[in-house]
Amino acid sequence: RGLAQFCNYYWLEPAHAFETFQDYDVGLIALSFLQGSFAYGGWNFLNYVTEELVDPYRNLPRAIFISVPVVTFIYVFANVAYVTAMSPQELLASNAVAVTFGEKLLGVMSWIMPISVALSTFGGVNGSLFTSSRLFFAGAREGHLPRLLAMIHVTRCTPIPALLFTLVSTLLMLCTSDIYTLINYVGFINYLFYGVTVAGQIVLRIREPNMYRPIKVNMAWPVIYMLFWAFLLIFSLYSEPLVCGVGLAIMMTGVPVYFLGVYWENKPRCCDVTIGKITHLFQKLCSVVYPVMEENVEQMETQKDEGEGEESLQTADD
Repeated sequence: RGLAQFCNYYWLEPAHAFETFQDYDVGLIALSFLQGSFAYGGWNFLNYVTEELVDPYRNLPRAIFISVPVVTFIYVFANVAYVTAMSPQELLASNAVAVTFGEKLLGVMSWIMPISVALSTFGGVNGSLFTSSRLFFAGAREGHLPRLLAMIHVTRCTPIPALLFTLVSTLLMLCTSDIYTLINYVGFINYLFYGVTVAGQIVLRIREPNMYRPIKVNMAWPVIYMLFWAFLLIFSLYSEPLVCGVGLAIMMTGVPVYFLGVYWENKPRCCDVTIGKITHLFQKLCSVVYPVMEENVEQMETQKDEGEGEESLQTADD
């Protein structure tokens, strides 16, 4: 439909869909990129579940190379269909652009659009829950979050505490009624961390050029991304300093949590006892246990072999 509307715009019924009704501003353009990129925010989710992929070094790049162009193509031409079928005033006045588009062009088949949007929404939520919870799971496994979040169900092997923590975090985000402000908060913080991550990749490629890298990309891509990242964040901060400042303040609330929960190792015994009781309670409620990792299994087997060897030597000495 997007292709049809695009052709209709240029050859059959010239309209004014792509004409602006507001003066160009670099800050607003950057902010529009920040909000628009939210729709494409799933490109990095596959990295979170690398441990659960079959042959990840082969299937991860393949999944990214296939999914990103397909989703980009569909999203771009869906938006082309919207802006060529509806005026900017109609787009701004509509609470559900896809539904309004269906009512305007699809007639009796307009019911397809809300169903398609609902299915897409549930698919996005499912992907976010499945992957974002693994962040908390991995952070807890590294000791940066409570040990409870690194536990999995005894039979289904799903990180239920991490999923519940994701649920609570999501509900807190929904306290604001302005979805665009929420997108600005989340988008600004996300891209801030994306940029730091990509910068770390560039630093490692320079400092450790001979490090083993099963998945490797050309250095031009992270450099291009860093340039786009700088443009996006600098001008977004210029355009909406209050929103971006609040986002930074929310991010900085993690600093005291880090110092109290991770950096401060010699806590009073009462704190350790309380945390242990809470962990034990939630273990019973969620039926979860701390997983035995492969390296732990190998370590236990090594210690067992060493113990058996010492017993054998002791028996021979006797």
